[in-house]
Amino acid sequence: MPSRDLDRILQARRDDDLAGLVRFLEIPSVSTDPAHEDDIRAGADFLVEELRDLGFAADAHPTARHPVVVARRDVDPSLPTVLVYGHYDVQPPDPLELWNSPPFEPTIVDGAVVARGACDDKGQVYAHVRGAGALLERDGELPVNLIFLVEGEEEIGSPNLGAFVAEHADDLACDVVVISDGAMAGPGVPTITYGLKGLAYLEVRVRSAGRDLHSGSYGGGVPNAVGALVDMLATLKGDDGRIRVPGFYDAVRDIDEHERETMARAPFDAEAFKASIGVRATPGEAGYSLIERLWARPTLDVNGIGGGFQGEGSKTVIPGEAMAKVSCRLVPDQDPVDITAKVGAHLRAVAPEGVEVEVIDLHGGHPAITPLDAPETRLAAAALERAHGREVTFVRTGGTIPVVSDFQRRLGVGVVLVGMGLESDRIHAPNEKFDLKNFYDGIRTSAALLESFAGLGRG
Repeated sequence: MPSRDLDRILQARRDDDLAGLVRFLEIPSVSTDPAHEDDIRAGADFLVEELRDLGFAADAHPTARHPVVVARRDVDPSLPTVLVYGHYDVQPPDPLELWNSPPFEPTIVDGAVVARGACDDKGQVYAHVRGAGALLERDGELPVNLIFLVEGEEEIGSPNLGAFVAEHADDLACDVVVISDGAMAGPGVPTITYGLKGLAYLEVRVRSAGRDLHSGSYGGGVPNAVGALVDMLATLKGDDGRIRVPGFYDAVRDIDEHERETMARAPFDAEAFKASIGVRATPGEAGYSLIERLWARPTLDVNGIGGGFQGEGSKTVIPGEAMAKVSCRLVPDQDPVDITAKVGAHLRAVAPEGVEVEVIDLHGGHPAITPLDAPETRLAAAALERAHGREVTFVRTGGTIPVVSDFQRRLGVGVVLVGMGLESDRIHAPNEKFDLKNFYDGIRTSAALLESFAGLGRG
């Protein structure tokens, strides 16, 4: 457990911690809306000022769109260097009428702060800032060299972050990256996410004629774009849940027995999972449990489909064009460019005669995994156990954070994901919240992580 001195400091700082978080949440730093350009800059400036007040060398670096905040405190070159990543931009608050209080006027409700960005990701980023501040107040210096890298474009896909990391790789050199932009496995359950899926997202467009055709005049004599597309999509998976794209599984790293045992111990209730989302069944790839499929097996899903007449009443046409959106969640060691090419080739190969097929690569991200026995994972687990007084739960997730693989590939270091929020915090939805207990525990956790990583050997 943390020292009594640190406990006393954390308790005495609570009002200031909350006041700072409220000021941060009052800034409507919506990255997708050009009308909030000044607010984005204000969010960056807030962090720069906070970190400079703690003695960090901090600046907001321009990119093609929104600035990246980089702050560093170099203590001693012989000490390990920790990089904390997060984002200060937030989702749009719409629909406003569903909020119980204005989204940028933080309100305390039932022990939680309610505001856009409360959990995703301002509250978690600010907990790390205040954790460093608590250690500085107690000891006068940090036990590690510390870098903060906080971007303003995560909610629009981080279009400039990868290039920024590559360009500044020498300045960002570190021994471990810490990210808190997620959730714990449950209330009060210290959690390390050690694996993320990648993503290959594509659009397929089918054209069978120059226009929609009258089904009475042309039926039985011309191809149907919607029918062709449906038939093509039906070939992507078999009845056993296996994806039928040739070569799709070639690079898949399977789940080892140690991981299977770890997943089996996770606090996951399949029946509660079904009830929470209103489904009656959980179909998927044969031979794997539900949690294994969700966390550690690749998937393919049709996300949307369109074409032909979809209005009220009837209109007897044979569609000349149709489209579908398809996403694949990937696992180590799959590559999104390779998978997009293979899915596209398969769809072209199964297209009926007389149909033109166009496949568009919309978005991609690499999967990422940090071994359970990696030094950074073990040290982080020890820190969380000290901070929370209970055993850590290890999880993987089906979500994708492309910057994690960027850090791994471009900086050559391990990444530890320590969620401070809860799945019930309504991120991206009206009435987003962050429990104050989790905020204060997050500050304690951040301080414990920095102390623990002091034992990390130089990379």
